[in-house]
Amino acid sequence: MMLNKKVGLALAAMLLAPVAANAADAPKAFNQCKACHKVEAGKHGVGPSLAGVFGAKAGHAEGFKYSQKHLDSGMTWDEASLSKYLADPKGTIPGNKMAFAGLKNPDDIKAVIEYLKTLK
Repeated sequence: MMLNKKVGLALAAMLLAPVAANAADAPKAFNQCKACHKVEAGKHGVGPSLAGVFGAKAGHAEGFKYSQKHLDSGMTWDEASLSKYLADPKGTIPGNKMAFAGLKNPDDIKAVIEYLKTLK
């Protein structure tokens, strides 16, 4: 059976396209995050969208009103800064709006960071 060229190209594009991560792909530890954060770009909850957060500057999500302390932090979200922030948000950026006390298990922090890396 021969597919026409348009159908074949569309099928190839779908198969070769990178699969976007979603909340269903998230580690169990991320359940605490998704209470306030969305993973779709431009969709904010109580907290900003986490799409594209890894490697971005703090306060990067357009359309979300960050605290001035967060904006002034000068942080870039890499493994080191995310590890510190996820363990102790208030201690890492004093005066920020995030009410979460932090993840206490280092394995959970690593799992969440690995997941955040997939959110493009």
